[in-house]
Amino acid sequence: MKAAVRLDDITPDMDWDSFSAFEELCGRYGIRPLLGVVPENRDPKLSAGESRADFWEKIQSLQKKGWCVAMHGCYHQYRTKSGGLFPLNGQSEFAGLSEEEQRALLRRGKEILASHGLSPEIFMAPGHTFDRATLKALRELGFRWVTDGYGRRPYVREGLTFLPISFLRSRLFSGKGYTTLVLHLNGADKAELEGYERLFSAHAGEFVTWQEYMAAKARKRSFAGCAAEYAMAAGKRLAGKLKRLLRKKR
Repeated sequence: MKAAVRLDDITPDMDWDSFSAFEELCGRYGIRPLLGVVPENRDPKLSAGESRADFWEKIQSLQKKGWCVAMHGCYHQYRTKSGGLFPLNGQSEFAGLSEEEQRALLRRGKEILASHGLSPEIFMAPGHTFDRATLKALRELGFRWVTDGYGRRPYVREGLTFLPISFLRSRLFSGKGYTTLVLHLNGADKAELEGYERLFSAHAGEFVTWQEYMAAKARKRSFAGCAAEYAMAAGKRLAGKLKRLLRKKR
């Protein structure tokens, strides 16, 4: 299995110490991640420090180095309790809203990014949650890819190409095909960063660029495939709930 790296929750006021350390690590191992940029962050949980004045220039410079940019929602505000078509979480910025509301949010996100010289064609949903109205609006607004879903290769659904994420990090490189290592760097400590370095070193030849991942042949996802994906996401969400309950009881 080959893996691409995606970084969620990229905002002007994120944890820049962790990000800078990870950026240096990527430079050493030739890793060029996907940046999930929040157009206008309104989620206080993502704020980890002072806002960086040259944020947009920094994102553009990384893009010139071969890093890719995805639009990570619009405001990163969860507005519904819907898990949508990929229920890894029980809340969403988009799923459950009307088609008109979703289209307006997505259009606004695109406009904000465009005002800073960015025009990504990849979408990254906050919480991984979206529904058919989300996908329709994305397609109409010119997006081509969605970084989400489960599988061993890119697949086509609702006129968009999905680039699957890893189901279990422990099995990231098992089998053949492509997958995505999803990372959140806010609050990443020295031990966590050292773990990433060990992973990059041990699997140096198995990480790929997003350009290669997007160029891989995609197949149309069947109804059975969509149903299996839904069950896997719902099952993982339930397993996470059970783990949290057991921790509280200890």
